[in-house]
Amino acid sequence: MALPEVTEKVSHGEPTWFVRRVFLSYADRHHDDRLGFWCAAPPGAQDELVAADPERFFRPPYVGGRGWLWVRLDVDVDWDEIGEIVVDAYRQIAPKKLVVQLG
Repeated sequence: MALPEVTEKVSHGEPTWFVRRVFLSYADRHHDDRLGFWCAAPPGAQDELVAADPERFFRPPYVGGRGWLWVRLDVDVDWDEIGEIVVDAYRQIAPKKLVVQLG
């Protein structure tokens, strides 16, 4: 919510964050027993992260084909890395004028 013009509302029964369009959606065992979130990812990030650590990252249903990433929160979590992933997701979806505000 600290990012420019982010709003939160429930979508498909889960908390979801928007910057005009969805950039991140919480997944509380929505499709299986995993807890985490789906988010937009920079080109190549999905493949890189899934290959590096398939226990923490994987390709989500529906949006995985567009490069989105599923990030698990029910395993050992590096919160600094989570913060970077969230900001990267925001950068993928936010209008350029808002991305510029991030510096």
